[in-house]
Amino acid sequence: MIASVECSAVSGEVYAPPSKSYTHRAILITSLGPGGRVLRPLLSADTLATISASEAFGAKIGKEEKKDDLFIDGVGDLPQTPENVIDVLNSGTTLRFCSAVAALTEGAVLTGDSSIRTRPNGPLLDSLRELGADAFSIKNNGKAPLVIRGKMLGGTAHLQGGLSSQFLSALFIASPLAERETRIRIVGELKSRPYAEITLDMLHDAGITIEEGEQEFIVPGGQSFDLERYTIPGDFSSASYPLAAAAVTGSEVMVKGILPSRQGDSAIIDILTRMGAQVSWNRESGDLRIKGGDLEGIEIDAGRTPDLVPTIAVLGAVAKGTTTVVNAEHVRHKETDRLHAMAVELTKMGAKVKERPDGLEITGGKLHVASVHGYHDHRIVMALTVAGLVAGETRIDTAEAVDVSYPGFFREMERLGARVRVE
Repeated sequence: MIASVECSAVSGEVYAPPSKSYTHRAILITSLGPGGRVLRPLLSADTLATISASEAFGAKIGKEEKKDDLFIDGVGDLPQTPENVIDVLNSGTTLRFCSAVAALTEGAVLTGDSSIRTRPNGPLLDSLRELGADAFSIKNNGKAPLVIRGKMLGGTAHLQGGLSSQFLSALFIASPLAERETRIRIVGELKSRPYAEITLDMLHDAGITIEEGEQEFIVPGGQSFDLERYTIPGDFSSASYPLAAAAVTGSEVMVKGILPSRQGDSAIIDILTRMGAQVSWNRESGDLRIKGGDLEGIEIDAGRTPDLVPTIAVLGAVAKGTTTVVNAEHVRHKETDRLHAMAVELTKMGAKVKERPDGLEITGGKLHVASVHGYHDHRIVMALTVAGLVAGETRIDTAEAVDVSYPGFFREMERLGARVRVE
């Protein structure tokens, strides 16, 4: 699909979609226990993949007729061996989390689409082997298709932290059901740590005990999951797009449903404020109001907030001066190499972008008409849509990718006044 975007401003109110990160975790954690309800989940292509995978492990999952709330009959701490290959589609979270869960069964094969088959999983496979499972890549390159054979017993795993916190979250989710205690020692810096902290919080709500340290985590074995009811908070990553749209067009927008949580991407509030936007947030009501204006370039450390990088790149392309994104090498290992993708596509639109090994240097200026590539990556497509509001006559291919995390994105942007057409 092609999205065509014209110069336009935005105004009004929009609800943030539910968090994709929280939804993945809530579905899987609830499925591993006796079951329960997940309220206000995000039902997108990625989270539907986690529902399908959870069902492959034996859970029964249904949806309330008039709402999207999920009813889950869980496996009671005994995930079943899947009968068929688990296809995670484009969901890296599903692949990593469910690979670890598969190590609690007699075995499973996991694969996904062409993008998933390019994403690295070596650190997770190494850790699962240290914990007693047989885990390998069919092509012997650390990438899907993956074969996981249990059962994971426990012990000590040395996990490289530089690629993705999803590997650590996967071990957090599976290790409580191992026979023995598991020690997870982080080697190097743990990137995207807030996502691991979200997992810890949710496991605590499910009755799981994990001793938390800076570089080591201790997980007692033989535990039981019990997450009876969980409400998914609004998603800061998705909220960044209407917020950025207001910022770059000098408009005023309120994003509702944004309540305090452990989401690292809440940093978008500080980033927008530092760049010169007027931002106010009522933490109790969840109302986040922004008024755009003249933006100034700043330096941003993306070590904890990789999903904000495409949004930040667009803000930098419009801001005065230079915006520098640092500590972002791990952003190259997402659905696509997002550093390279944003450098290439914003350059097409007239921005001056210097690509560094671990970041971007963006000198703001006037964006112009262009046809750009979305890389089948939801965050690239949504960020370029925001850029198109300033550049005008922007055509973005692979626009259907937004279904991964924000299925109603184009509809909501139109409702705010953006002139966008998808065909």
